[in-house]
Amino acid sequence: MKISALRLFNVKRFGGRGVAIEGIGDGVNVLCAANEFGKSTSFEALHALFFQPHSGTPGDVQRLRPYSGGNPLVEADITTGEGSFRITKQYYGGRSARVVDLGSGRLVAQADEAENFITSLIRGGTSGPAGLLWVRQGITGMEKRSRTEEEGEKQVRQSLLESVQGEVEAVTGGRRMADIMAAAKEALSDIVTATGRPKAGGRYAAAIEERDRLAADEVRLAAEVTRLRQALDQRANAAARLVELDSPAEREERRAAIQTAQSRFDAAKAQNEKLKTAEAELKLVRERRNAAEREFKAFTEAREKAVLLQEDVASAENNRAEAIKRRRQVADAIEKARENVDLAEAEEQGLRERLARFDAATKAHEAHKRLADLKQRLAEAEKLRQSIEEGEAQLALLQIPTKSVEELQACEVEIAKLRAIDEAARPSVSVHYEADTAGTVTLDGQPLVDGEDRTYDGHARLEVAGIGTITLRSYRPGRSDNQLVKAEAARTALLASMVVDSLSAARDRQARAQLADADLRGLRDRLSFIAPEGLAKLREEVEAGNTTSLEGLDLDEDPALLRTALGQAEERRKQARLALREVEPDQSRANDAFVAAETRLASLTSDQAQLAVILGPEEVRAEREHTLSAKLSDLDKSLFEAEAHVLKLGEDAGDLASIEAALTRARSIEAAADKEINTLRETMAGLNAEIRAQSDEAVEEKWRETSEALTAAIARVAAFEKEVAVLQRVTTALENARSEARELYLKPVMAELGPLLRLLFDDVSITFDDKTLLPQTILRNGQEEDVDRLSGGMREQLSVLTRLAFARLLARDGRPAPVILDDALVYSDDDRIEKMFDALHRQSRDQQIIVFSCRQRAFQKLGGNVLQMKDWQP
Repeated sequence: MKISALRLFNVKRFGGRGVAIEGIGDGVNVLCAANEFGKSTSFEALHALFFQPHSGTPGDVQRLRPYSGGNPLVEADITTGEGSFRITKQYYGGRSARVVDLGSGRLVAQADEAENFITSLIRGGTSGPAGLLWVRQGITGMEKRSRTEEEGEKQVRQSLLESVQGEVEAVTGGRRMADIMAAAKEALSDIVTATGRPKAGGRYAAAIEERDRLAADEVRLAAEVTRLRQALDQRANAAARLVELDSPAEREERRAAIQTAQSRFDAAKAQNEKLKTAEAELKLVRERRNAAEREFKAFTEAREKAVLLQEDVASAENNRAEAIKRRRQVADAIEKARENVDLAEAEEQGLRERLARFDAATKAHEAHKRLADLKQRLAEAEKLRQSIEEGEAQLALLQIPTKSVEELQACEVEIAKLRAIDEAARPSVSVHYEADTAGTVTLDGQPLVDGEDRTYDGHARLEVAGIGTITLRSYRPGRSDNQLVKAEAARTALLASMVVDSLSAARDRQARAQLADADLRGLRDRLSFIAPEGLAKLREEVEAGNTTSLEGLDLDEDPALLRTALGQAEERRKQARLALREVEPDQSRANDAFVAAETRLASLTSDQAQLAVILGPEEVRAEREHTLSAKLSDLDKSLFEAEAHVLKLGEDAGDLASIEAALTRARSIEAAADKEINTLRETMAGLNAEIRAQSDEAVEEKWRETSEALTAAIARVAAFEKEVAVLQRVTTALENARSEARELYLKPVMAELGPLLRLLFDDVSITFDDKTLLPQTILRNGQEEDVDRLSGGMREQLSVLTRLAFARLLARDGRPAPVILDDALVYSDDDRIEKMFDALHRQSRDQQIIVFSCRQRAFQKLGGNVLQMKDWQP
């Protein structure tokens, strides 16, 4: 297939218009233009024409649509072995696909049939030959991509190599080996997934499911058989144990043991009741004896404490009397100190009032003296205020906004400029008289002076004495923008708003306003100096001075003597306050001492009253002590007798807990035997039912049948496992054989690629990856390097050369396809790019190559058929 023309309409930047690239021939074809010219757009449109169905709008089709919308249309003329055809596709609205025979004009196919026709040309979509040979801008084909894309391209390269290399047939089986591998993989895919797991719904998975089901059934039935056998054994054991427990001799022995234990327990219980009664009586006697001991001890301690307390009470009463006396003395001293303080403060206050009256009289005399000065300042301030008001009124009349003056000046400048422009554009006439000329020339009746330029509008009449009249006409078009009229109108409006008749008058008025403003600021500064707090404050001070009177003011006092006496009075007042401060703490201490003495006496009196309650009257205290002592002796004797009685009863009584435990054990033996008998009977009934049910279902027969079926299922799964292993072994062996023959397998590519490499590089060899069939490493100067570590320029050069080699293989296989490069050499230097041009021309002898590039200067040296982009209308 070869492309002879490409046309596109309403595609990306060509919104609403069409362009065409005609005359694409054999060999190298070059479209070189600046960026944004439409080269990549043409590449994308051509790519969509061959690889994107007209009925869909995937991302690549959406990117063809311009921002203004519409329906992209792409058309290409191609030549194949069957003739020349025109392929047309329109996307979005009116979507269609058509193939026309250019020789006869016959419609060959449309819609889906047209898509099938295009598919037969590219064979495999983007993963087909065209996908291998069309290089998008910035893509080398050796970068990381999706696994699906890499696998698809590998299959195309692999199929191509198998079809053009006959020697591989002899070494690796070639297409026969490929058929075997395909059959093995197909058979393997029917059984397992790509990861080796059983395929859902397949025969292998069904065999595994059957084996697992039978294994589960076998385990379940084996468990049921085991439970049946266990039930038979349990029933036999239960019957023997029931005979042993339920015999008459065993029952009578258990009953006799219970009666004997009960008799011993009753006798021990009666003896224990007597012991408990004696212990209660002992407890009561002990409590009475302890109470008598506490009472006797409290009486003797209270008697001893009463003797000591009597002395403390006498001492506390003496301390209380001393505290009351001290408290009275301190109160008298404080009262006297406070009287001294009051006298000193009264004397000081009197002296202060006398001094204040003298100061007031002095200030009144001084205020009277200042009143005349204030009145003079007030009169001057009033005059200044009046002058300021007059100046402000005058300034308001003279003031003109500075912005208005600036606007007027700009307007004057604009008018002068417009008039100058207009004057310069008007026609003029001048006359230069010779020296002996006697007559003069007049223009519209006015004489023309020698050498004078005189302008005119429309037409003018020159009158030349002795010659005649000359009519001058000007066909200069008048100004239509009325700028001069507008500017003059703006100036008139500004003059009217400022109430002046010219710019100079406005400037003069502005200057006079500035002088008036300066004079006004001087008057305000003077007024601020005379009345810094304002005119109102000055008036208030004058009014206050007028109200001041000198009547009743005494200035006969000596201020020095008054201040001396006041200082002495202040000193006496301080000394009196210090004396009061010294005695005030004594009152607090005296009060504390009184409270402490009173509190101690009250506490001792309370303790004395409490002891009196315990001891009773003085005359009966000796008799009460004797009675308490005798009572304690009697209770000691009773306690001794009760303890001896309890000890004797305790020795005669047996261990009631042990006897009761023996009775409990005898009863529990009989209860346990009865419970076990009932349990054994219930167990035997359940086992009988289970045994009958299992016997009816023939569990053992089912178990044996399931075991035999499980053995057969295991054998089937093993057969499938063996088949999978064999197929995997065959596939691996074939893959290994192909890898071992890699050099011979890749010989066609190396044969085409070798001469191209020698054009660019000296002593360079390439190793291909047997998995991707793409360059993997290069060897130069004895050092091996990975392709992905090479520079961007070298990678793109290897990419283009590899595609040229595959393009030659396609041509040899009867499937020629054009090589299309969209700015595929952006990183190559000048020397390498010229060598790449040689490689392109070398491969273009029987190969069509189309190059799009924006590097105009560099690609001038490429040569070939230079393409042009022209306007086109569908």
